Amino acid sequence: MSKVVQYLQTPTFRKNLIAAFIAIVCLFLFVYIGLKVYTKHDESIAVPKVKGLHISAAIQALENAGLEYQIDSVFQMDAKPGMVIEQDPEEGFHVKSGRTIYLTIITQVAPEVAFPNIKDKTLIEATAILKNHNLRIGDTSYVADIARDIVLDAQFAGQSIRNGRMIPKGSRIDLVLGNGLGANEVEIPNLIGLPLNEAKFALSGAGLGLGTVTYDPNVTDTATAVISVQSPGIEKGLTSLGAKIDVTLSITAPAPITDAPAGVTTTPKPQANQTQANPNAQSKPAAPAKSTTTNTPTTKPANNAVGQKKDKENKGNSLGF
Repeated sequence: MSKVVQYLQTPTFRKNLIAAFIAIVCLFLFVYIGLKVYTKHDESIAVPKVKGLHISAAIQALENAGLEYQIDSVFQMDAKPGMVIEQDPEEGFHVKSGRTIYLTIITQVAPEVAFPNIKDKTLIEATAILKNHNLRIGDTSYVADIARDIVLDAQFAGQSIRNGRMIPKGSRIDLVLGNGLGANEVEIPNLIGLPLNEAKFALSGAGLGLGTVTYDPNVTDTATAVISVQSPGIEKGLTSLGAKIDVTLSITAPAPITDAPAGVTTTPKPQANQTQANPNAQSKPAAPAKSTTTNTPTTKPANNAVGQKKDKENKGNSLGF
């Protein structure tokens, strides 16, 4: 113990102690100054705003600020591809130069998804299925079909698409739907003059239905009434399968249209009498109705008969009889 005390009192120990202290101080200063230089103490850069910019513009802004970047991508159906939607750290945050800024962008190449089966589905069902698969409905068109708002065909890029085909998410799908009017047309039957039960039978046989039934005010017995007006009429020609025909019933049906010109009445022409061959023969008076008297030469129609006889005699003389 005495030797240790004696050594501590020697000049050699004091020199070594001073040297060790100086070495420690130098080491501390070296570490302190080195850390300040390494960590760039009192130096900071405000992170620029790159959120909402296209990735190319965001990279240029970060490089101008002396910052590094790392990019991750996600898919959003309604967002612009390549747009920065997130940044970490946020804008205005002070960081050292060379700090890595983490960016999240909308992927520029959309991932693909298998096209689902939507044929023979209703429009509402097809819309929900497409939305669940990150697909959108484009144009809708209607074609003649008995089913209404049922998907008959799905098209992508103008061509029919089969189930299971891989297409990019967010793609627009055009739908072809049925209009509910039917694909066939039938000829409208002529119901004029038919009673109601026969009209129903004729419409059923033609694939049509009976619409509104209207009765004429003069109809007293509906069992004997016949159809006088139908809508649409036979002049339309064709109508859609399953359409309804409105009818009006009256006591009698309208007279059929003849080929005679309008305003001309057709009356039977008088037959030539055989007494023309003998001008001296007594001719019988032509009366429209049967006469109740017989063998009565002195009547008013007789005067007419005498005139007709003279005309016939003159005509017979002119002919050389």
